[in-house]
Amino acid sequence: MKKFYITTPIYYVNAEPHIGSSYTTIMGDIIARYKRMMGYDVFYLTGTDEHGQKIEQAARQKGIEPKQLCDELAGKFKQLWKDLGITNDYFVRTTDESHVRTVQYFVSKMLENGDLYKGTYEGWYCVPCETYWNEDELEMDEHGHKICPTCKREVQLIKEENYFFKLSKYNESLLKLFTENPEFVEPDFRRNEMLKILESGLKDLSITRTTLKWGIPMPDDPQHVIYVWVDALINYVSAIGYPDNLETFEKWWPADLHLIGKEINRFHSLIWPAMLMSVGLPLPKKVYAHGWLTVNGQKISKSLGNAIDPREYMNKYGNDVVRYYLARDVMFGRDGDFSEENLIKRLNSDLANDYGNLLHRTLAMIKKHFDSKIPEIKTLEDIDRKLLEEYEETKRTYIELMERYKITDALDHLWQFISSLNKYFDETRPWTLAKEGKMERLGTVLAIVTENIMKVATLASPVMPNSSAEVYRRLSMEPVFTDHVLEGWNNLKGKSIIHGEPLFKKMEKIESEKTNTEVDKMEKLNNKPEEEKKLEVKETSDSKAENVVTTEEFLDIDTFKRVDLRVAKILEAERVQKSEKLVKLQIDLGELGKRQIVAGIAQYYSPEELVGRLIIVVANLKPAKLMGIESRGMLLAAKKDGQLRLLTVSGDIEPGAKIS
Repeated sequence: MKKFYITTPIYYVNAEPHIGSSYTTIMGDIIARYKRMMGYDVFYLTGTDEHGQKIEQAARQKGIEPKQLCDELAGKFKQLWKDLGITNDYFVRTTDESHVRTVQYFVSKMLENGDLYKGTYEGWYCVPCETYWNEDELEMDEHGHKICPTCKREVQLIKEENYFFKLSKYNESLLKLFTENPEFVEPDFRRNEMLKILESGLKDLSITRTTLKWGIPMPDDPQHVIYVWVDALINYVSAIGYPDNLETFEKWWPADLHLIGKEINRFHSLIWPAMLMSVGLPLPKKVYAHGWLTVNGQKISKSLGNAIDPREYMNKYGNDVVRYYLARDVMFGRDGDFSEENLIKRLNSDLANDYGNLLHRTLAMIKKHFDSKIPEIKTLEDIDRKLLEEYEETKRTYIELMERYKITDALDHLWQFISSLNKYFDETRPWTLAKEGKMERLGTVLAIVTENIMKVATLASPVMPNSSAEVYRRLSMEPVFTDHVLEGWNNLKGKSIIHGEPLFKKMEKIESEKTNTEVDKMEKLNNKPEEEKKLEVKETSDSKAENVVTTEEFLDIDTFKRVDLRVAKILEAERVQKSEKLVKLQIDLGELGKRQIVAGIAQYYSPEELVGRLIIVVANLKPAKLMGIESRGMLLAAKKDGQLRLLTVSGDIEPGAKIS
């Protein structure tokens, strides 16, 4: 049997699990289930990271010991994964005795091989990220304080005796790795980020602390505690028996896939391979760094109250619906946004209308016309052959994309085929065949649709295991998903069907209590008579208007000066999903920094046309949300005779230049 070893990052237990950490684990579960379906012997690892200063501080604030806090929160992660149906094979904790022994053995090997030395560290340290930073890597906040480039919190200047890892020694070896194995880190833009770091040269890494006690002591030098990130990375080998159980370890190592968030790419793609080189172990085959998940356009944060428990949505809509939405709506590898409104749209459209309704009406006709027995596929017509050929192409493409971890693209192709199935059902008109008594032809049509639904359920099972199992049950099949059923036809001939409630139930749109978005407001305004428009105050942000401004009114100069018009350069542009009008832009405003705006110009400009343009924006407009995406500013454009043109500037003007 082919083996497949997949890992998630181990989650830090200074706070409770939320939808962000669940996203990584769910996507890992989808990949693990897919590999099992394709005949692999899979080992899926997840767990918790339980050492470091943040844990010590969080425990102190609660008045408990660090281990007690770790036990409590690790239990919550375990329970959440159980509730979400995650099929991990092991849950590792960095406080496990076996892990502690492995870390000390691993670090001792690095020391024996001459890759560790004592020195004095003086520099910047971010407590929330548990990360050391060089001076030139830091950013500044508005008060002139040095802040972490990852979490934007203030860093501490520390000086202490440390052990250092000769990371610089492995710079050339890592460059060779990246050159000879371009797929080692994916997506490719994440690999390029790591290449830039390598090309600028790696510096030796401090790997112990003497001011911290909650961690794993350095062997033979217990006043030093091993740096939490070194400790954490070693979990990938400690969990599979290294070095005590070499038979198990050698069965699974090297890891086939380290699935991580982009913010920890450097640790996994540079530091971890160098550590493995130091002790002479094989390197993992791939590191895949996915993007961040936001909630309604905002970064997940306890202070914002959006660090939501995913069970809230699982209980409302079902586990499979949430899994499908995350895999389909968030482009895997890129940043994405969790929006309950968009989830409901996917449920109603993709799942209830396209998929569930097809199953429902097909089984209803089999029950009515064939006594609940699935008929046989007999003589094929051209329309049948075309559909079966499309299935074969869909299967090949789906498998190819899943093997490359292009999960969103794979689902897109699968749902295109579901659309073709619905089209086939409508064009063959089985209700007319029944009315005309053409029962053999009717049986062939219904059997073809049913067989294809079964194959769709199989392909979709890694993403939606519960609903796929329910489809199997209704077709009198055991809920064991293998690639064998993807081949051949007439696999279901003569099986009894169970016709029941729709597979997915539509949900009414849940209206937000917040103020309507800019688009909603403008649509309501445009539908009113001209006389009413003049009487109403309308504004294109979520704030309330203080003054009524019509074409008959004049502005004084002081009011006009309050509008901050700036030149901006468009760095990135992409269409907003589910919108025909909106484009999301990343812009550079010079000294004001980079920010995101959303504009209704998709009908006039393609994203490719926009990148690189210098435009004029209102920089001090109150932030608004359009389709759950935050927009911090508004571009200026002119429209006449159905044509819209962006307002731009002539000449070589730097981004951020003020317009006066």
